[in-house]
Amino acid sequence: MPQLVRPRFAVLHGTHPAAPLPQRFRSLADREAVEVLHRAARVLVASLPALTDRLVEALYEQEPGYRAAIDADRSEVWQEVHHSLRHNVGSLLQPKEFRDAAHRTSRWIGEIRAGQGVPLDAVLHAFRMGGAMVWQDLVDETARRGPDDVRLLVHVAADVWNFVDEHCGIVADAYRQAERRLTWQRENRQRLVIAALLDGTARIADLSDAAAMLGLPEQGRYAVLAVASVRRGDPGPVRQSQPEPVRPLLNLPSALPPPGEPRYGREEAGVATPAPLPGTAPEEPPGPDVRVAEAPAPYAGPAGPPGTAAPLWHTGLDAEFAILRLTGEPGDPGELHAIAAALDAPDGTRAGIGSAVDGLAALGDARRLAETALRACPASGGTVVLDEHLPDALVVSSPALGSEAEVVIEDNGGGMDPERLRRILRGEATTPSTGIGLLNVDERLRQVYGDGYGLVIETGVGAGMKITLRLPKYRAGVHGS
Repeated sequence: MPQLVRPRFAVLHGTHPAAPLPQRFRSLADREAVEVLHRAARVLVASLPALTDRLVEALYEQEPGYRAAIDADRSEVWQEVHHSLRHNVGSLLQPKEFRDAAHRTSRWIGEIRAGQGVPLDAVLHAFRMGGAMVWQDLVDETARRGPDDVRLLVHVAADVWNFVDEHCGIVADAYRQAERRLTWQRENRQRLVIAALLDGTARIADLSDAAAMLGLPEQGRYAVLAVASVRRGDPGPVRQSQPEPVRPLLNLPSALPPPGEPRYGREEAGVATPAPLPGTAPEEPPGPDVRVAEAPAPYAGPAGPPGTAAPLWHTGLDAEFAILRLTGEPGDPGELHAIAAALDAPDGTRAGIGSAVDGLAALGDARRLAETALRACPASGGTVVLDEHLPDALVVSSPALGSEAEVVIEDNGGGMDPERLRRILRGEATTPSTGIGLLNVDERLRQVYGDGYGLVIETGVGAGMKITLRLPKYRAGVHGS
């Protein structure tokens, strides 16, 4: 018999629960319609296994979101569908007795499918397919028992479809709540993992799981970026315990020269060394000979093109830290410099980039190197790449050294007779020499820093040689930038 009452899909596109129907006096036709509905529903209850089989098969064929779940565990999906149909069809017979259980089942399905990553649209589509299949079976069963009774189902059609719409709203609400909870848990676990890696407290046994969670190779090359800023209007040296987070953008590809274009110098203090004009040679700088290194290969960014994988950030007490995955050749000095040039941060932001390290296990060291670079930044702001500012980093990372710096050069060679060394220093050597003599260095040090400073040379035949250079860190009236 052709279908006389068509399912009304148009009212099912919303996800909010339908308002409960107002209490109304049922006419004789309404009561007869309820009796017809109950007779058909009792038949459906008796044939629930077959109905469940048909619905699961329809889900597999028509809903791609459920196909993977059915392939993984068909019996689990079958039990879920059967449980839902039993409570929902039971609600047609005994609304008061089954209402709460049906609601709990729908909420449970929404939470379970959110945890499994099944799209919400797929879950709602499954409920609407179930509602349409139940309604069609009610119509077919009524037509089989009494064709004239089919017209009576019109009086309860709105109630049936409002019931389906209500449960779609319950499922959607439970799904979104579970999704928010799972997202928070996932982000919190990720924050804890990143914090442990940057603190150097992550266990070696957990590194593979951490790599899978963060989407990073366990044995990749990494660097850490530390960023901090001084708030406008801060009262002098008093610092806020919780600075505003500063997370600059990394527009790396736009900061790189075109492939194959050589680099002549670096941008420092806002002044770039220009490339020479065609047909001219670069101007020779004064002083000692300076070798020009080969131009490094263009750097593709810490994680590929924009949008593929953003740096992983972590908020510390005094700075923001970003884990940067390096993709260039090991030892490439231009890679970290390209990151520094690509930072897009407000004026006054201080940024430090530590040296490259190998493996997630070394991120704790990378963070400490980034903090050292950050401490070497000028108070007015700027970016410091640790590998390019090692002397400054030595000063800021070793406050216990006192007011003097000491440089020691030592070997275990044959040494020389101390008296011969004294003659050399007095300029009495019989063999000519070139370059800057030790005597000149010693005199220059004493002239600039005073007689308390200079060279101390320790040597002896067969005892090697040790040269100690002692310098003051600061001079009166001279201030660093």
